[in-house]
Amino acid sequence: MNGPSGESIRERLERQEDALLVARACRSAGASRVHPEPPSEMRTEFQRDRDRIIHTKSFRRLMHKTQVFIGPKGDHYRTRLTHTLEVTQIARTIGRALGLNEDLIEAIGMGHDLGHTPFGHAGERALAEVFPGFRHNEQSLRIVDTLENDGRGLNLTLPVRDGILRHSKARASIMQSHASVPTSLEGHVLKIADGVAYMNHDLDDSIRAGIVSIEEVPAEVTRVLGNRHSQRINTLVADIVNHSDVTSTDGEIVMSGGIREAADILRDFLYERVYDPINTRPETLHAGDIVRTHYSYFLDNPDGMPEPYVVAIDTEPTERLVADFVASMTDRFASELYERLHAPSVRAP
Repeated sequence: MNGPSGESIRERLERQEDALLVARACRSAGASRVHPEPPSEMRTEFQRDRDRIIHTKSFRRLMHKTQVFIGPKGDHYRTRLTHTLEVTQIARTIGRALGLNEDLIEAIGMGHDLGHTPFGHAGERALAEVFPGFRHNEQSLRIVDTLENDGRGLNLTLPVRDGILRHSKARASIMQSHASVPTSLEGHVLKIADGVAYMNHDLDDSIRAGIVSIEEVPAEVTRVLGNRHSQRINTLVADIVNHSDVTSTDGEIVMSGGIREAADILRDFLYERVYDPINTRPETLHAGDIVRTHYSYFLDNPDGMPEPYVVAIDTEPTERLVADFVASMTDRFASELYERLHAPSVRAP
């Protein structure tokens, strides 16, 4: 598949990267993998990573995993899959404007939330209670490194793996790092785009659910960011593009002070009016019980897990494999399995 000049399609794409991307952007040429592989004739290394992620079972399951609202009555609430797509779209827009590698951004974006449990962060908290140290970003990396592809993993490039692992943020601020900082500018972009996306779509869903109204959103947020979903995202994206420095050696992906302050006010508003109250709802508490019950049950009955997990018991701790299995469940599967295994005994006289 070589052109008239004798170069492959991949080589032509790599040459285009060199011509179009800023110096600090991450090139796909030479991107290393834990297990070296021959290059593709048609696709760059980051394109291959993106495709591998999209074709996994873990990626498909995201369509049946909660973003914020558990079992919402309506077809237009975000799921973990639509969140993933929105994050990636926002990140690619920022990356394109800054001259960064869109393929790397897309690969990180598609894989960053693969490790989320059923029932969103409520499920993550519940699983961390019984399997201490569980975090969805680390589980995402474990999925692409170990669990997918029949236990062989996807053998992704190191920049994609780094971006997946380091995308999480602390509660305090949209710009605050949780524990570590991505090594690539593309990873930085994905990290901040994750916050831009979830704050705005969670507000949108909360208004749809009648939990808050647009009139209740703090005046500073609507004044600075805008009164509509599209306005707020456009304001945030434009500010990131206009104030980030991708040319200086120590330049960073940032927001300006006023925009960041408004974004943090919106974030605090969502915690106060949406996230924290949802955590006390009966359905949220029940979701946590489902996750903890499944973990306890399969820890005592590991042979009841699917064959790949049972086979792996000889090589990995049972606790680790049970956590993998529970984390992999969709909301629907977890609920139906709970009813099948435990509801009959609850209803028995």
